[in-house]
Amino acid sequence: MSEKSAPHRRTATGGVSALAERVLELLASGQASTRTELAGLLGAAPSTISLTVGQLVAHGLVAEEGTRSSNGGRPQKVLRLGGSDGFAVAAELGGRHVHVGVVLPGGGLTDVSTVPFPTADGPESALPGLAQTLDSLADRHGRQLLRSVGLSLPGPVDVASGVVTLPSRMPGWNRFPVRSWLEDHFGVPAAIENDANCMAMGEQTVQPPERRQSIMVKTGTAIGAGVIADGRLYRGGSGAAGEITHVRVEAAHDIPCSCGNTGCLETVASGAALVRILRERGLDVASTEDVVRLATDADPEATRAVRQAGRYLGMVLAANVNFFNPDAVYLGGILSTLEPFVAAVRSQLYEGCHPLVTEHLAIERASLGADAGLVGAGQLALQRALAHALHEVIGGHA
Repeated sequence: MSEKSAPHRRTATGGVSALAERVLELLASGQASTRTELAGLLGAAPSTISLTVGQLVAHGLVAEEGTRSSNGGRPQKVLRLGGSDGFAVAAELGGRHVHVGVVLPGGGLTDVSTVPFPTADGPESALPGLAQTLDSLADRHGRQLLRSVGLSLPGPVDVASGVVTLPSRMPGWNRFPVRSWLEDHFGVPAAIENDANCMAMGEQTVQPPERRQSIMVKTGTAIGAGVIADGRLYRGGSGAAGEITHVRVEAAHDIPCSCGNTGCLETVASGAALVRILRERGLDVASTEDVVRLATDADPEATRAVRQAGRYLGMVLAANVNFFNPDAVYLGGILSTLEPFVAAVRSQLYEGCHPLVTEHLAIERASLGADAGLVGAGQLALQRALAHALHEVIGGHA
């Protein structure tokens, strides 16, 4: 092959790889299970999809099982991932606890539990204990079937290098090679991602396929958002897409924020802000859980503060919803369990958005609830394992 033709070959291979990766993503997440569904979601010609699926079947990455009747046409073959008896172990880190479980292709979740996790001790002290917990899960389900490990982190993540970057609530974690540490320990591909992005990814796997654009908002001690564009997680140019928590809001005045600025949304609408506000009003609260308990018991001060926090969040969200025009806004995190908070966000969106934007907009609590981030971390891990397998196949047959 001449040097002039070599770049063309690499480009062609890259094109095949990109389409094949998308096919594997859609099958892994459960959003598609036939060639027709794949063609519709990817906007590709049926012949192109059939060729790509055929290649994946030939290499054992996709399998065909049974048929499904179609409207007026011949039965369609049902597709699944090859070796789909594999699984990922996943974990979602919080401030003092970690949520763990086993995630199956298609979004199935089992063996979920919550155990203590000393995030503030730093990664070198905290990760070995987490690895032991995940090792136990892997051994219980058959270590030989472990495909990947997923980790949801409460801070900004550089996905390309696999590190956490400048996390305000994770002392000692900045630039630590979390993904490499996990891959070295478990011997399988690992994926790490921001918690709001994981929640967005997890919720996408269980929503109707026609909902292709959405915003997931995590409302807990801090605030975060994950964006789904055309059915895929959208990270933005530097991985910071959805960073609404540090938008300046007039009501916050010059209140100091964890980011080093003043007047951010986080200072008036997060769980940490509500703890501060209610303590200033003389209530005995020490955590976001305390705030939720008081509001659930209809304490008037807590309910008023929660409702106001929802309004502030809704104001910032309205600008993003007007700009992005999503199909849905999902609310997750502990504050989303409070009806006054959810109602205030919903009311502010209807008030602050153009009628065309809200005409068909779904504004809902995350249907997966507290498990959304865990499912998302596991799905991202399984996708990374599939991408590794695909690149090995293409590299060996280019």
